[in-house]
Amino acid sequence: MAKIVVMGAGIGGISQVYELRKALGTKHDLVLLGDSDHFEFTPSNPWVAVGWRKQKQITIDLPDLMKKYGIAFDGQGVKRLHPESSSLEMNDGSTIEYDYLVIATGPKLAFEEVPGLGPENGYTQSVCKTGHAEMSCVNFEALAAEPGPVIVGAAPGASCFGPAYEYAFILDTELKKRKIRDKVPMHFVTPEPYVGHLGLDGVGDTKGLMESEMRDRHIQWTTNAKITEVTDGTIHFTEVDEDGNDKKQHELPFKHSMILPAFKGVDAVNDIEGLTNPRGFILIDDHQRNPTYKNIYAVGVCVAIPPVGPTPVATGAPKTGYMIESMVTATTHNIASELAGKEPEEQGSWAAVCLADFGDSGVAFVALPQIPPRNTNWASQGKWVHVAKIAYEKYFLHKVRAAKTEPYYEKMVLKMVGAKRLKEAT
Repeated sequence: MAKIVVMGAGIGGISQVYELRKALGTKHDLVLLGDSDHFEFTPSNPWVAVGWRKQKQITIDLPDLMKKYGIAFDGQGVKRLHPESSSLEMNDGSTIEYDYLVIATGPKLAFEEVPGLGPENGYTQSVCKTGHAEMSCVNFEALAAEPGPVIVGAAPGASCFGPAYEYAFILDTELKKRKIRDKVPMHFVTPEPYVGHLGLDGVGDTKGLMESEMRDRHIQWTTNAKITEVTDGTIHFTEVDEDGNDKKQHELPFKHSMILPAFKGVDAVNDIEGLTNPRGFILIDDHQRNPTYKNIYAVGVCVAIPPVGPTPVATGAPKTGYMIESMVTATTHNIASELAGKEPEEQGSWAAVCLADFGDSGVAFVALPQIPPRNTNWASQGKWVHVAKIAYEKYFLHKVRAAKTEPYYEKMVLKMVGAKRLKEAT
């Protein structure tokens, strides 16, 4: 009997323990470790930030749920991973040993890399955590009561741009509903070389789609922007040219601002030689396994993936929901193979399937694989995306409560767009 520990209780971690339970049955011990006692559906955070959702609507308590499905759970958080001894030091000083570890922690939010950035020790809001989104909602209501300029965007080194676009457009929609949009000038500030780059060098015509959406909604934008400092009510940034040379200094005032930070690896794994890169992300081979510590796998945002290509201002590659689930499925198969005395051989497809909600419409895109060159490179816009995003929220929360992995109808729908979780052998 092996003990398999999954570190992180977000989308990746929850999916991982459920897939492992289904694949391995009850022959092996499964442990899920979180840094709280609940799961948050983070894709809904932009809705929380404007009051369209409450925290309780998109969170699920985990202790009793995990017990129901025979999975041990600890929500106190990991202080430090000790891979040489295959053990985890918990925040209360106790130790958890493992035969196999899957790291699915998500990122550390690197607000400190830009002075004045962030909701706790700075002047900007965030939708990266549900608690942050609720704080942002309070700040948004202050804006609604006393309208003024809004700045939305991302800091240098950011890798997940979708929520910034979603929030800008959702905010525009809500301000129109309240009939105060005319009192709120909006500006989008991003390190991307062009609007719709998304850290992916675009998908289909996301450049054209996003630029058109910005113009229709009267949102100004600045690309190749390197935010250097945020002071109370002002964002300071440098606009650079295509070679990365300083072009223009900007100081933009704001009443309300939401800026996505760059990501780093969490403290529990940072600076472990052979395990992480200099940013603290987990090094993996083609099979999601760490090359140095062979009993450690990693899935999701914590995985080290190089940027799609060079950009004048640093940008990272995003790890979207379906891409994460493809990593999870590959990891499940490979751990099962190791337990059977075989070498891992499965690879995730790393397919990106994303629904970006704009509050009243949206953009859907499919990139197969996420890293170019691609077999599929498609994007589409319409009101149907908003409806689909709502349906997906309800569907995923149902999957978590019911311990589902990949129901047949999900597999069928994704097959229609050419998306599969595992890479086909060639």
